[in-house]
Amino acid sequence: MLNLAVNLSLIFHEVPLIERFALAKAQGFRAVEIQFPYELSITQIQDELDRHELDLVLINVPAGDLMQGGDGLACVPGCEYEFEKAVQLAIEYAAALHVPTVNILAGKQPIDADLLPCLQTFASNLKFACDLFQSADISPVIEMINGTDMPRFLIQNIAQAQEMLEAVQHPALRLQYDCYHMAMMGEDLLSTLQENIDVIGHIQFADYPNRHEPFTGNINFAEFFDWIQNSHYLGYCAAEYKPSQNSEDSFDWLKAYI
Repeated sequence: MLNLAVNLSLIFHEVPLIERFALAKAQGFRAVEIQFPYELSITQIQDELDRHELDLVLINVPAGDLMQGGDGLACVPGCEYEFEKAVQLAIEYAAALHVPTVNILAGKQPIDADLLPCLQTFASNLKFACDLFQSADISPVIEMINGTDMPRFLIQNIAQAQEMLEAVQHPALRLQYDCYHMAMMGEDLLSTLQENIDVIGHIQFADYPNRHEPFTGNINFAEFFDWIQNSHYLGYCAAEYKPSQNSEDSFDWLKAYI
């Protein structure tokens, strides 16, 4: 099954976030995701979801200064209180908007910090967050992000993510698999997808190497989508790419799948 969603943070960037819900619906989507929805109120988002008959299927926990070039929160020793507040805000939004999955970005290993304390901090923060998310019936995921686009990101590849799942040992925690980041890290997409599908809670896609829409780069998306459709994966597959042209003109790939 291929349950498609579209990321409103990267796509339809030509207009303000509040106007992107309508554009997603116009393209035929029934589900959307937003990296950080917190610039809008819960009421504003709910009104747009209701108006356009959309489901919001994924948001991220606030990540501090990560998207502005900083280290973020979740793996940074000394930022535990800020992280706890960020988790509580994410739960407030996710619970009110019926968001099933929330992504927890690890953040970067600070230049002046050793690796082990960062790994321990992230694991401890994940245990705290996973307990709260599970109590709210929300599924937490962690994401691997390539070290070229985001140097010093703590979790960059499948092996590191598997090690973190093992360290946390929480039944609610799963992986968010972004095929662009995995291709950037040199991972074999189909084999890593197949080998880890039972612990993958959300999938995102963009082509490699330029992070544009499918069929603009080197990833065999026909094979990729076909395998997902014929697998037992029931989660969402979200388009999270940087359009190579106007966003509304970047959906030629979609015609075969919606």
